[in-house]
Amino acid sequence: MRFRSVAVATVMLMLWLVPQRAPAPLIYRPGEGWTYESVGGARWERDRAKDKLEVAREAFEAGNYRLATKAARRVVRVWPLSDFAPAAQYLVGRSYEERGQADRAFRAYQQLIDRYPKLENYDEVLKRQFDIATLYLNGKWFYLWRVIPLGPDRDRVVDMYEAIIRNGPYSDVAPTAQMNIGTAREIQREWQLAVRAYERAADRYHDQPSIASDAYFRAGMAQLQEAEEAEYDQSAASKAIDAFTDFIALYPSDPRVEEARRHITELQRVRADGSYRIARYYERKNHLDGAVIYYAEVVDIYTRVINEPDAPLVAEARERIAEIGERRARLGEPASATPTSLDVPPAPGATNAPPFQPVPTNTPPARPSEP
Repeated sequence: MRFRSVAVATVMLMLWLVPQRAPAPLIYRPGEGWTYESVGGARWERDRAKDKLEVAREAFEAGNYRLATKAARRVVRVWPLSDFAPAAQYLVGRSYEERGQADRAFRAYQQLIDRYPKLENYDEVLKRQFDIATLYLNGKWFYLWRVIPLGPDRDRVVDMYEAIIRNGPYSDVAPTAQMNIGTAREIQREWQLAVRAYERAADRYHDQPSIASDAYFRAGMAQLQEAEEAEYDQSAASKAIDAFTDFIALYPSDPRVEEARRHITELQRVRADGSYRIARYYERKNHLDGAVIYYAEVVDIYTRVINEPDAPLVAEARERIAEIGERRARLGEPASATPTSLDVPPAPGATNAPPFQPVPTNTPPARPSEP
C-alpha cells in the first residue's frame, strides 16, 4: 500500500516536471502596449502588410472592432510606407468610431491626413471629422482616459473645426465648420470671438451667398446679445447696428431683412436706454454738462432715429434737462452752460420752437466704466 502511494506520487511529480505549453494572455508589443490574447490568438499574425490588412478588414466586418484596431495599427507601425498603410490607418479611425471613441477616431483621421495627404477618399475623411466635431458641438462629453467624464468642452470643439479648415479650407464642409466655430463661441457667450468667426466666414466664403449672408446676420445677432448684456458700453449696440445695416445693404432680398430692421430699432432703444443710464450717473456725480449731453442723445435717438417722439423716456429726459437748466439758473451759471444752448428737438406741439439741429458735435465726457 505504501509502495503504491509512493509510485503514484512519483508519477505525478514526473508529469508536473514535463514541459507544458502555457498560454500567455497578456502580451506587450512596442508601440501598442499590453493586449489580451486568448489561446491561439496569434492566428491573426501575418508576415505581409496586405495579409495583415485583410485580417483587419475581416475583423471589422465581423464586428470585432478591437481586433480590427489592433491589426490595422500593426500594419501602419510595421509597414508605414507600404501601399496598404493609408487604408489601414483609415480602418483604425473607423474602428474607433464603431467602438464609440469619437475623439480617438478624430485623431486617427488627422494622423491619416498628416501622414498620407494624397488620399483617394480625402473628402470622406474630412466629412467624418466634421461629423465627429458636430457631435461634440451638440453636447457629447469628453472623457479623460476614456473613464473620467470631463463634460462638454467647446474650446476643444473649436480646435477640431479649425483642424478641419486647415485640412481643406475650400472643401465642402469648411464653410459650415467656420460657421460652427461661431456657434461654439456663442454657446460660451464669447460674443466677440463669435463675431470674429462669422466675419472670417463672410470674408473667406464671400462667393457663397448663403454662407456670407448668414455670417453677416449672425454676427449682428452676436453683437445684439452682447449689447443686451452691456449697460454702459454702447459700442456693441453700434457694431450690431453696423452689421445689420451691412446685411441689409448687401442682401436686400434676403427674407431676414425685416427682422434685421426690427433688430436695428431694438438696438437703437438699447443705445437710448444706455445713454439715459449714463446721464443719470453723471447727474448723481454732479457732472451736469455730461448729463445734459446724454439726455439730449436720448431725445435725439427716439425722435429722429426711431421716430417715437412720445416714448416715455423722451419725456423723462426732457424733464431732467429742464430741471438741470433751472438748477444752473439758480446757481447763476453762464448761459452757455445751460441746457437751452443744446440743440435738443422740441417737444411735440411746442410753438415758436427753434428748428431741430443735430446734437452738438463736441465730444461728450467719457462713458463711465462702472456705475
